[in-house]
Amino acid sequence: MANVKVIYGSTTGATESAAAEIAAAFGVQAINISNATAADFQADLLILGSSTWGVGELQDDWAAKIGLLEHADLKGKLAAVFGLGDQSGFADTYCDAMGILAQKAKGQGATLIGQTSSEGYGHSSSVAEEGNMFCGLALDDNNESEKTSSRIGAWVEQLKQHL
Repeated sequence: MANVKVIYGSTTGATESAAAEIAAAFGVQAINISNATAADFQADLLILGSSTWGVGELQDDWAAKIGLLEHADLKGKLAAVFGLGDQSGFADTYCDAMGILAQKAKGQGATLIGQTSSEGYGHSSSVAEEGNMFCGLALDDNNESEKTSSRIGAWVEQLKQHL
């Protein structure tokens, strides 16, 4: 069985809930970034999640501990990202934090997997988007909470194909 780690930052609990659902699908426990150590970034598949705050910023706990990711050696490892945002209220920075995590993971040598289509979303801009694809799984519990579980389920199946 592949070594899978799910590391998240959550302020209101929505990202924590998504992380728990993703982790459960892999039979592991999600790790809050505020409690993470450098060893937690060593995995065959590293799944990173953050909500977006302010004007396209990382969640506070991620912002405080981003050095763990910036110093991780992810060469030869797979990484996937997920993010939560409000595509109506913050349409121009929707899930930007997910894009930040993706760039940091790629910068450390990880191969990014788990891209998803941005079709059907109501945002106007995102650093997590290239063309019509998000760099990972974009979730909006503010406006589309009814889609969260099905989106997670489909994404997890996509990730499992790489293991």
